[in-house]
Parts: sequence; structure tokens; C-alpha cells
Amino acid sequence: MHQPNEVLFYTGTYNSEQEAAILLGALNKDTGEMRILGSTRGIENPSYLAINAAKTALYAVSEKDEGEVYAYAIEPGSKALRLLGSRPTGGGAPCYVSVAPQGEYIFTANYSGGNVNVFPLNSDGSIQDMSSQVKHEGSGIRQDRQDAPHPHSVIPDHTGEHVLVCDLGLDQIVFYRVEDGKLVTHREVGLPPGSGPRHLAVHPSRHWIYLVNELNCTVTVFANDEQQGDLKILQHISTLPEHYTAGSDDTAADIHVSPCGRYLYVSNRGHDSIALFHIDNATGLLEAADWVNSGGRTPRNFAIIGGMLLAANQNSGNIVSFRIDSESGRLIPTGNELELQAPVCLKAL
Repeated sequence: MHQPNEVLFYTGTYNSEQEAAILLGALNKDTGEMRILGSTRGIENPSYLAINAAKTALYAVSEKDEGEVYAYAIEPGSKALRLLGSRPTGGGAPCYVSVAPQGEYIFTANYSGGNVNVFPLNSDGSIQDMSSQVKHEGSGIRQDRQDAPHPHSVIPDHTGEHVLVCDLGLDQIVFYRVEDGKLVTHREVGLPPGSGPRHLAVHPSRHWIYLVNELNCTVTVFANDEQQGDLKILQHISTLPEHYTAGSDDTAADIHVSPCGRYLYVSNRGHDSIALFHIDNATGLLEAADWVNSGGRTPRNFAIIGGMLLAANQNSGNIVSFRIDSESGRLIPTGNELELQAPVCLKAL
């Protein structure tokens, strides 16, 4: 059982079906210490996780050539996962899953399949047959990474009326309307060629949306027009320090806004850092403030949990905890880490 001063989180990994692939962890909010409470086997490469608003179900993609998405019930006491079933995603390498705000659908993005799916959910959280699938077409300027569409995330807005798909291969955010379980193209928002849009973070005010671009290591700031379902570019800013010379292994990965809305964080792989930006509360624009070593190699994903930031370092096999200074947003290492194989996604319970 976890202690009163601990918060719980799940970790998705690159592991085989025979190994502990989804882990339940506990974070001590006072010290930053972490421990493993339990694990789930029977799923290959659960590289992205999502939890419904009621915190009764967890969804995990199985990132493999013939992609699948799994549903689990979260047991009320132990928070152990009980399998509810799985469905094929109809595409290769699913890398993202999200839940509609009202909990009636999940959405998946297939990186190598180039397609995005909708699955209705039953009342117990289990997955029904796919209700919609859209396949992107086209390519970008980077032949090594943009020879085809690569949807990397699919994120519903707070109403559930639109979903925003970041397509790394097309340098686009594609808006879809969700109409009776079907995805209907609404509009495309273009990024500079070679950007490689990956993940989004929405400001708590919902006035601004922040996009991390994997390939050119930038953040794009948008004014968010929710009613029209549109974005207007306000700023592009590098995720790397000014005098750092980026190499081919430098790719930006994850992005989150602090709950207070004053700070934005981005993970840099290659540079192996978490970047801190201060957010102007009047304009939403960013100012680079700090870079902290992630405490390992290849910080693919991170999460803000219990006043701390946990960085999942894929290639060094560790999760590192940092305290967030409330006055400046700076990350202060707690000196604690949790060793586990290829952690790539963190979700607070």
C-alpha cells in the first residue's frame, strides 16, 4: 500500500509481453523518493498511456508493427490493472492514446501507419470496435524522417468537439471534428518545413497552446481559437541553449505546462536536458530561463506530479525526480532515481 505522503503514477516502457511492461510507482512528495508497487505483463511496448477522468480505466498502446490498444480497469484499492481487452489499431507503431473529456471515446495515432483512429468505449471502460479511421497522405522535406505521414499525437480539446493531430511527417497540426464517433477534417495548420510537430500542451487558461517540434528542436506558441477550432502562430523559440551546436541525435520530445500556468518545460534528447521557459501571463510568449541535465540519457517523456517533475530517461533506464521551485520554476534535483528498463511514458494517477 502507498503512504499518505505518496502520489501514484504508472510508467509505460519498451518491454516484451513476458516482462513487467507497465509499472505502478509511488512518489514521496516530501523527499522525491520513488518505489515500485506493482507491475503488469502481457503487453508489448506500452509506449504511451492515458487515464480517464474518473481514474477508473487506463489505456495503453502496444507499439509494434501490427499495432494494438489495450484497456485496463484500475482496481479501486490496490490500483492494480485488470485487463478489459484490446483492439487492433489498423496501423503500425501506435505511439499515442488519449481519452475524450466525457470518457466516451479513445483516440490513437499510428506513427508508421500514418493513420488516426476512434474507438467508442463501453460503460466499464472496455473498447468497442473502431468507429472511425483517417489516413494521412503526403510527405515533408526531411527524407530521413518525413518520407511519409507520421501522426505522433492526437489530443481532444476540452469540449471533445475537436481533436488535434500533430503529424511529424507532414509538418501539420490537423484539426478534426468528432461527429457521432467519426473524424471529419476541419482544417490544417502548417508549420515551417522540417519542424516535425510531436506533442502539445494547453495553457490552463486555454488561451494558448504550446507545440514541441521534434526535428528542429523548437517550441511554437499559438493563440488558441477554441470556437473556430483554429491556431494562430505567435512565436517559435529553440529548446536548446543559444551557443549549443545541435547534432543529428538532438530531438525534442515532451512538453508540459505547470499547473500554475507560469512555466513551460520541454525535454531534449541528445542534449539530455529539461528546458524551462517562463510564460508571459499577458501574451503567452516564452522566455528561455534554464536547462537542467535530465539525470540520464534520452528523456523521452516526463510528468509534473505532486509538485515535482519526474523525467523518464529511456536509454539509461532510470526515472529522476526534481523539485520545482515555486518562485522561479527551476528544477532542483532531489538526488533520487528509480531504475527500470526503458521507461518512456509517465502518467499520474
